[in-house]
Amino acid sequence: MRPIWKGHLTFGLVTIPIKLYTATDSKDIRFRLLHKTCLTPIQNKRYCPNHEQIVDWNDVVRGYEYAKGKFVPLTEDDLESVPLDTAGTVSVTSFVTLSEISPLYYEKSYYLAPDEGGQKAFRLLHDTMTEASRVAVGKVVIKEKEHLVSVRPHDGALVLSTLYYADEVRAIDEIPELPVQTKIHPNEKKMALQLIEGLVAEFAPAEYTDDYRQALEKVINAKIEGETIEAPARRHEKVVDLMEALRRSLQVTRKEKPARRSRPAARAAAMRERHR
Repeated sequence: MRPIWKGHLTFGLVTIPIKLYTATDSKDIRFRLLHKTCLTPIQNKRYCPNHEQIVDWNDVVRGYEYAKGKFVPLTEDDLESVPLDTAGTVSVTSFVTLSEISPLYYEKSYYLAPDEGGQKAFRLLHDTMTEASRVAVGKVVIKEKEHLVSVRPHDGALVLSTLYYADEVRAIDEIPELPVQTKIHPNEKKMALQLIEGLVAEFAPAEYTDDYRQALEKVINAKIEGETIEAPARRHEKVVDLMEALRRSLQVTRKEKPARRSRPAARAAAMRERHR
């Protein structure tokens, strides 16, 4: 795996040379746009309406529209000359608890690894944050944007996550249907809690697979072979009686509970048996 960015991480007067690696790899099935008549892939060409010609990549530059129809071109040198301390540096400004950062703010995650000469300081930061149960918050410029980021220890590495700024997260009060105004009967809440408790388990990401992608691959392979796959009948269940739906759900959950029991629950049950 090759790093996509190199720079430094700073906190206080400590500077650590680091490398940035992508931490995720999307497995989406991608489609090409084809001409319906001959199934030829459609080309997206860079066309200049002023000169009425196709433009070569070497003749393409970045530009900012500062007024209607007026642009100022920007070169790589212009972008590198931006007077910010966060250019090329993950500048840590504070340490917080992980629970303080709402999942709404997380955008994309990367692995951080030490670059040459930074191993000791990197390990010190990793172990200290682990012991203190803290997450670093700071800023860094990547791909022509200054990102708000968090850095947290994870399995011997540091994980850098880009975060949305506060003004990029829409306020809940913009949703007209929220907050929901309705009354909940105590028995409904009690049964819902029982249902949740019956489904408690450890989060094991490896146990989850993209069933839709696998099913779509089967459809694609069948079409390549000239076969057809019949779509299953879609179920449209309308919940009329919430209490009845909760009762039925609890019955199903209780039947499946031995198989679903999480390891912590099993250990707790074993401990109770030993102390009897």
